[in-house]
Amino acid sequence: MPDDTQDVISGGHLVAKALKAEGVDRIYTLCGGHIIDIYDGCVDEGIEVVDVRHEQVAAHAADGYARITGKPGCAVVTAGPGTTDAVTGVANAFRAESPMLLIGGQGALTQHKMGSLQDLPHVDMMNPVTKFAATVPDTARAADMVSMAFRECYHGAPGPSFLEIPRDVLDAKVPADRARVPKAGAYRASTRSPGDPEAVERLADLLVHAERPAVLLGSQVWTTRATEAAVELVRTLNVPAYMNGAGRGTLPPGDPHHFQLSRRYAFSGADVIVIVGTPFDFRMGYGKRLSPAATVVQIDLDYRTVGKNRDIDLGIVGDAGLVLKAVTEAASGRVNGGASQRKEWLDELRAAERTALEKRLPQLRSDASPIHPYRLVSEINDFLTEDSIYIGDGGDIVTFSGQVVQPKSPGHWMDPGPLGTLGVGVPFVLAAKQARPDKEVVALFGDGAFSLTGWDFETLVRYDLPFVGIVGNNSSMNQIRYGQAAKYGKDRERVGNTLGDVRYDEFARMLGGYGEEVRDPAGIAPALRRARESGKPSLINVWVDPDAYAPGTMNQTMYK
Repeated sequence: MPDDTQDVISGGHLVAKALKAEGVDRIYTLCGGHIIDIYDGCVDEGIEVVDVRHEQVAAHAADGYARITGKPGCAVVTAGPGTTDAVTGVANAFRAESPMLLIGGQGALTQHKMGSLQDLPHVDMMNPVTKFAATVPDTARAADMVSMAFRECYHGAPGPSFLEIPRDVLDAKVPADRARVPKAGAYRASTRSPGDPEAVERLADLLVHAERPAVLLGSQVWTTRATEAAVELVRTLNVPAYMNGAGRGTLPPGDPHHFQLSRRYAFSGADVIVIVGTPFDFRMGYGKRLSPAATVVQIDLDYRTVGKNRDIDLGIVGDAGLVLKAVTEAASGRVNGGASQRKEWLDELRAAERTALEKRLPQLRSDASPIHPYRLVSEINDFLTEDSIYIGDGGDIVTFSGQVVQPKSPGHWMDPGPLGTLGVGVPFVLAAKQARPDKEVVALFGDGAFSLTGWDFETLVRYDLPFVGIVGNNSSMNQIRYGQAAKYGKDRERVGNTLGDVRYDEFARMLGGYGEEVRDPAGIAPALRRARESGKPSLINVWVDPDAYAPGTMNQTMYK
């Protein structure tokens, strides 16, 4: 027992001190008896406790907060079902390379294996979807292990960590001088590697001599805050750039090096292709969509990703910003970087972009009712400003938007990432609006996706977080419906995928937000403006054509 004259500190207060040292200014949580001492510590440390209605929302919000701020997010949930509810959010952060810490409660160590309330093997369950998962075994280790978990979030490509803290470990008090509380900025090193200098020189040489180069700027361009370096490279060397994931917005729409609709054309005809910060996963056709004749270069934070699923000619492991900056410097002064000889190639790609756009233009401007999804996402794209953070949460409707919506600034696009998790929208809105209250947040939901976490719309009302929400409502899980029709025939396309005709606008009003219904395409833009002007969390319920499918949905390999 500690001496009553000694300064003592509880496990929960040690956790809060470690969060403070990491720069965490808010945690996302749903309360439970196992974790309340962390709340008490957060109050003392000035850390905001943001309470939500489902633990999946807490985990998604921590993920979203990390993406927006560049700092790791944190969610705190209770034991058992509290932790299992959060698994989906952690798994999404794992595939999206988003640094966050989930802290879960656990039954008391003194009741280990006795069947205590909500006791489950959390660490065993979390190991496959985290970079680090452990139990805090002793109160004096609480802050130390929180900092350890954050350090592991940044090993290679970033990702989530998990800690469980038994209730008696968390609540116990120990002499303050027994506890290690790592000092801010003193317990993890910089992970910004500039890559192998010889490989950087080789890439510079490849780009200088390339006649038809192309670069794909993936999510790690935003993760590493490499916008400036990426823009400098493509402009200096006159290279056409495509963007995916959080890399969208690196170049603004209208920039002469910003391309979107001609990616397949470019990757089929390019002689040098540079893939920055994105894996050869399903989004890239596992690398098969790249010309076999092209020289392929891959830059990534994670050694394990480079060359996975497809052979490459050159791999560079390092921070996207530092690598791209070094490549630009290495190419400078060499025959104008080869820039002048590539005008014809860029003109060819621009013509391909115009052809693709003209083919789609009738649908983008369609006056049909029910509303064509292309018309809806076109109106949303026109509505966005340079300060609009766009969030996509859905299947088919968000696939439509991926071809049309162009964020105007870097870091202003959010989607689930490669796990394809539905339900990220409301928690991402929560995180984005709290992290950047100066920004407008615009979110497009599929009606199925909104249903998964939509009750936390009330959280947005409670915290007074206005945003413009749009539900593309076709009363269906349409991406799956297409696959069922393609595989099993039209007579079996409606098995397990049909939803009710829900008035999400009325749902928003019921919870204290702004709601409006739109059936006429001419009404979309005025409704969006009224939602913006309402100053409230909003849902514009737009009835879209259930028989219109996105090309990306129809081309998915799982339906072939």
